[in-house]
Amino acid sequence: MRRRPFDLRRPARRRWLSNVWVWLVAAGLGVLLLLVVLSREKLPRSDPPLVRQKLYHSSFPEGLNITDELLSPYSFTRQIVDQIFLAKALVVISKDSNNLQFAADLSAQIRKCQALLSSAATTGIPLTTEESEAAIRDMALLLYQGQQLHYDSTTMIMKMKGQFQSLDEKMKSEAEKSTKYGQIAAEELPKSLYCLGIRLTMEWFRNSNFQRELSEGRHRMEKLRDNSLYHYCVFSDNILAASVVVNSTTMNSKRPEMIVFHLVTDEVNYAPMKAWFSMNSFRGATIEVQMVEDFSWLNASYVPVLKQLQNSDTQNYYFSGSGDNRTPVKFRNPKYLSMLNHLRFYIPEVYPSLQKVVFLDDDVVVQKDLSELFTINLNGNVMGAVETCMETFHRFHKYLNYSHPLIRAHFDPDACGWAFGMNVLDLREWRQKNVTGIYHYWQERNADHTLWKLGTLPPGLLAFYGLVEKLDAKWHVLGLGYTNVDMSLLKKGAVLHYNGNMKPWLKIGMEKYKGLWDKYVDYSHPLLQQCFVHG
Repeated sequence: MRRRPFDLRRPARRRWLSNVWVWLVAAGLGVLLLLVVLSREKLPRSDPPLVRQKLYHSSFPEGLNITDELLSPYSFTRQIVDQIFLAKALVVISKDSNNLQFAADLSAQIRKCQALLSSAATTGIPLTTEESEAAIRDMALLLYQGQQLHYDSTTMIMKMKGQFQSLDEKMKSEAEKSTKYGQIAAEELPKSLYCLGIRLTMEWFRNSNFQRELSEGRHRMEKLRDNSLYHYCVFSDNILAASVVVNSTTMNSKRPEMIVFHLVTDEVNYAPMKAWFSMNSFRGATIEVQMVEDFSWLNASYVPVLKQLQNSDTQNYYFSGSGDNRTPVKFRNPKYLSMLNHLRFYIPEVYPSLQKVVFLDDDVVVQKDLSELFTINLNGNVMGAVETCMETFHRFHKYLNYSHPLIRAHFDPDACGWAFGMNVLDLREWRQKNVTGIYHYWQERNADHTLWKLGTLPPGLLAFYGLVEKLDAKWHVLGLGYTNVDMSLLKKGAVLHYNGNMKPWLKIGMEKYKGLWDKYVDYSHPLLQQCFVHG
């Protein structure tokens, strides 16, 4: 047990001392107490911490480690930063109380303190004792004034709560506007692409040579069914984007003459797309252009998405803007019901004679030879794809509603997601396992949008569950349309995917990645020169 200090012990043998000593000690203590009170009245309230600070400051090293300073509870830097945080709160409250002069004084002192800290952090030289004491004392006086103005903690908490709620509402409103305007910008058809489509349509109907060349090329029909060749399919209504996919694939292929591209577009873009691929050569590759409206078997009696479009609730959800206003605008985009978007689930029926194809989205660039994909062993699986899960990101629970009993009963929430955009498809296994039928099953049960909200990836995860072979990540690099991508991945990547809203053909596209796409566009082409102002 710790003993009391010597001067406080009172042995029994000394109890005979006279009361004189007691009075002397009491008088001494009273004088000492009076001196302490007088000294406290002369100093600002922030002085006691400064006494402790001096002891710490004397032990500063030669250089300044700002991180250590901020972490230490006794450093000048830490005390100044804490004062700044408190002062900023008082600025908001004083302005709210219309005390503008006090708010201006506080703001000036905040800037002064920030300048001191910035200088110390930049030069690596610690603040001197005089600088620190002056800054802390001046700020402490202002904070003391704030207390005298009754800006106490209770008042501050109540007013700050109101400020936070107001800012939160503004933030949500601005975020919603940003999403809406970003979605509009992403869906916008640039004038240059509209111009290209018009001019190509005019060329198609004006120049009979294109149609004659097409009829003379009917002997190439055998190539369209030859399973010894490399077959790719692209479904797109964007002529230039489809052209970049074809051009980049053939430019980087060791055997471009063995490549067959199967393109499907809509009725509006059919003539201009046929014109474009008829008037341009792609290193001997075979190119087929089809129109989705020609597939008569794609009707409401067979396709759940088309059947749902006939439902008034679905029409209101996607087209009228009515219904649940809490649903984000991106989830209500009609493009997610486009048959060009859902055609990927009918590939074996679109190409009944093919056994293996590589599916490519129209927002990709190919920069390596892809022929090796056709020899990859999928080990009895239907699809080869690159997985996208990192920790909990892009796992099933990010895409699907696990509060729904059907989803919860059939799928692991931590199962790894994968990406559409570059997929190897074994169509024989697809037909045998009836993947399209599985897709129909889940699509029909999502008529009320309770299993998932948007797109083709969630139903794809369900339809191909347990049927996906993991591919090396180098085959498919994602994120060029919404985030920063590691440069080493860009160099190694075989297929670069501009998934996200910032497509390379849009003004909102990410500039640092546009060059990878632009190099496969020949802007010297006469039609492109007429429609594009490039560079």
